[in-house]
Amino acid sequence: MRFSALTVAGLLALPGVSANLHELAVAAGKKYFGTATDNSELSDAAYVEILKDPKMFGQITPGNGQKWQFTEKSQGVFSYTGGDEIADFAKTNGMLLRCHTLVWHSQLPDWVSSGTWTKEQLTSIIETHISNVAGHYKGQCYAWDVVNEALNEDGTYRDSVFHKVLGTDFIPLAFKAAAAADPEAKLYYNDYNIELPGNKQKEVLNIIKSIKDAGARIDGLGLQAHLIVGSAGSRSSLSGVLQSYVDAGVTEVAYTELDIRHKSIPADAAAQTQQATDYVSVVGACLDIPECVGVTIWDWTDKYSWIPSVFPGTGEALPWDENFKPKPAYTAISSLLAGAGKGGAAPATSAAPVATGAASSADPAVPTTEAAAVPSEPASSAPAATEPAASEPAAAEPTSAAPTPESSAPAEAPAVTSAPSAAAPAPATTLVTSVRSKCAGGSNAEAASSAPAAAASGAVGATAARYAQCGGNGYTGPTTCAEGYTCQKQNDWYSQCQ
Repeated sequence: MRFSALTVAGLLALPGVSANLHELAVAAGKKYFGTATDNSELSDAAYVEILKDPKMFGQITPGNGQKWQFTEKSQGVFSYTGGDEIADFAKTNGMLLRCHTLVWHSQLPDWVSSGTWTKEQLTSIIETHISNVAGHYKGQCYAWDVVNEALNEDGTYRDSVFHKVLGTDFIPLAFKAAAAADPEAKLYYNDYNIELPGNKQKEVLNIIKSIKDAGARIDGLGLQAHLIVGSAGSRSSLSGVLQSYVDAGVTEVAYTELDIRHKSIPADAAAQTQQATDYVSVVGACLDIPECVGVTIWDWTDKYSWIPSVFPGTGEALPWDENFKPKPAYTAISSLLAGAGKGGAAPATSAAPVATGAASSADPAVPTTEAAAVPSEPASSAPAATEPAASEPAAAEPTSAAPTPESSAPAEAPAVTSAPSAAAPAPATTLVTSVRSKCAGGSNAEAASSAPAAAASGAVGATAARYAQCGGNGYTGPTTCAEGYTCQKQNDWYSQCQ
């Protein structure tokens, strides 16, 4: 649907706008408005009081609990403690569950990343992992991020263990395995710095084609959207890129890890207004494209954002502040959605055509240099997304091991080093006994881990809770873990209690 344009000033001035973002998004024709969260945050009662309202958030993404390092830490031994807690939370509160993630170069256990595998062995390892994990959550996930962040910032492939051994074939392989394990889930490729035209965006079009050419099913394209205030791009440019993915053959697209950070904090009134403008551009782009099913923010409050610990001196990226007070960005989003639901307050522009291979003029949200690696989700689960030369959350992703925003997880897995002289036997693709139990909660410290998968940033007194950050360059929070857990280094920028 198309709407007449409203200025951000006008949106901020609209009276009597409903506060419920998911409810408003559904009224505007979208499937959901959601958020990421992580296990340690669920011990914060005030936080949970807002999170659990299905009118506000109709969809939840686990920041870390479903990642390989937590679900199959030892080969063939599966545990779903963290993922189950958030899946149960979603079910209890009537929310959609976006599951995240099956194959990612980061947050891999050493046995995967440092092994010397043959093609046959690694194929079996991938199939076994997906069969068990996606099989465990069969029927619970609206969608799976099947493959996450396969590309460098320039559109070339990351030098991951998967690409080293299998080349690009690991991608359709993963999609075939996911389709077999959970036929009803929507299957997504997810990446950051693909929100605007450029080499990386162009290569994603090729990934979609290669999956389909291999006879595998891909349903959706996830754009992490870790952006920077003032560099998010115009609504028409953003919607044009969304349309390019639809034209390439996916049936739906979504913004999966949205946050828009200030380059310096605290942000003044003008900067907050610009941030509101940028949020309106992104959410408006989704409104412009019928196949855009929804928007997920990478946690909803600055208290648990992964950004400050990964990009010191920047932040305040989310619609609510550290004290859970709505900011101008929140007001602008809710006003935009309210107007769209009434048939009159969305974008005035049509999607701008995307020039194949054109370079983006916007600053990448993720640094292109060897800065901190960004985890795939916020502190509670680090996100992966676009960001200026820095990590997984911003526009461009670092070409080195910089932390990505994916919920509190290191962005780069250890490089393959001297592997054992003999390769470990690959497991057969059969279901393996798994462990399912509730994880002990702990409040999060305000420092979040980097990248769409964000790391848990919680601490209780002088100790950090399970899944919380406990170390890393620039980190100033607790370094001692709660009883029963140890602080384990993920990369130079992030250590986590496990």
